[in-house]
This record gives sequence, structure tokens and C-alpha cells, in this order.
Amino acid sequence: MATELIAHRGASRERRENTLPAFARALELGADGIELDTHATSDGVVVVHHDPEPHGETMINGLAGKPFTALTAHEAASFRFPDGSHIPTLAEVAELVGDRAVLYVELKGRDIEDQIVESLRGTRARYALHSFDHRTMKRVHTKYPEVRTGILTSSYLLDPESALRESGALDYWQGSGMVDVELLERVHSVGGRVIVWTVNRAEEAAALHAAGADGICSDDLRAIRPRDPASQ
Repeated sequence: MATELIAHRGASRERRENTLPAFARALELGADGIELDTHATSDGVVVVHHDPEPHGETMINGLAGKPFTALTAHEAASFRFPDGSHIPTLAEVAELVGDRAVLYVELKGRDIEDQIVESLRGTRARYALHSFDHRTMKRVHTKYPEVRTGILTSSYLLDPESALRESGALDYWQGSGMVDVELLERVHSVGGRVIVWTVNRAEEAAALHAAGADGICSDDLRAIRPRDPASQ
């Protein structure tokens, strides 16, 4: 099976990360999946942004510095980036992407899995949830066994098989530079998938393609796309 190409926060080398233009551009580039970050507002609406508070925007209404947990969805929507784009809701992203790519939803905010599942149910979206907090993924697996989950790690775990089993996760998100054949074989032996983040060098991507990585998450999909031997 071909390695899945996943756009890290959308086409973040070409557009403002985690915005609708970045996600639309990722689709244009043929992304198999789109990775994004989520928080929830004070009134329970899931928004797509990396940090716990808005940043890089034209601040209005005196809202600068307030975390999403202290903002309403209406207030969060009032922020604007220099290119005119806004902080989208997860529902807006699901509407844009539809079933054209898998949404890989990272939980940044705490205890927001219910809001995320509610936002995506009833949409055409194909999605999976992942987090550095493996306890959260275990909770998601218990509450929503039909939802595909993943665990993030930036270190080389001694027992990746147990980490997957204990959390009930399918996807093993391993930081770039810490993937080898042994890890791939061990994760695959328990039915898991290895997704490597964040890879932006063509040489590294080529090695991962050859080794059998299941997914590569990148800021630049064109850099990691396998080259046609006939064109070389």
C-alpha cells in the first residue's frame, strides 16, 4: 500500500497554517490526509488553531491574550489574519474537505473529545483523533470505539506495542528522525500504522517510503511526494 501523504496544518508552506485557504490548497496538491489542531471555546465550539490562544491576528475588541476557553465562538471568529482568513471551526473544515481527505484531528485542548465527535458526526468527513496525551486516546477508545485514534510521541518508546494496546490506538505518530525498520516492524506486528511527523526533506521522505511508513506528515507535500523514476 502506498504511503499516505498528510498535510501538516494544511499546506502550511504556502498558506497560513490551520486556515481554510491552507486546507483548500492541500486538497489541490492531492493530500491524502490533513492534520490539524483543535481547542474548544467557552461555549463548547471546536476551533482549529495550534496555540491555546489566538496569535498572529489583527486583534480587535480587546480580546488579545485571552485563551479560547475564555472566548465565545463569536469572539474567536472575529480574529483575522493578515491575509484576511479567520480561525475556522472544525465544522467549517469538515464542510470544506468533505470526504476528499482524512482529517487527522489533534486534541490540544483538554477534555474536548465529546465536542469533537459531535462536530464531526453527521458530516461526510473521514476522520481520526490523536494526541500526546495517551490517556485521552484511551478514553476516546472506550467512549467511541468506532472512532479511529492515534498516539503521538517525540521519543523512541521501549515498548510501542504496549502503548498502542493500552490506549486502543491504531496510528502511532512518531517524531521525525526516530523511525527505523525495527519500529515499523514492531508497530505493524500488532496491527498498528506508523505516521511520521514532520518531514520536509525529500531524502528523508524517500527513505520512509522505501521502508514502508504508513503515512508522512509534512509542511510541503511536493517535497515528499515519491518521484517518478521515468522522470529522473
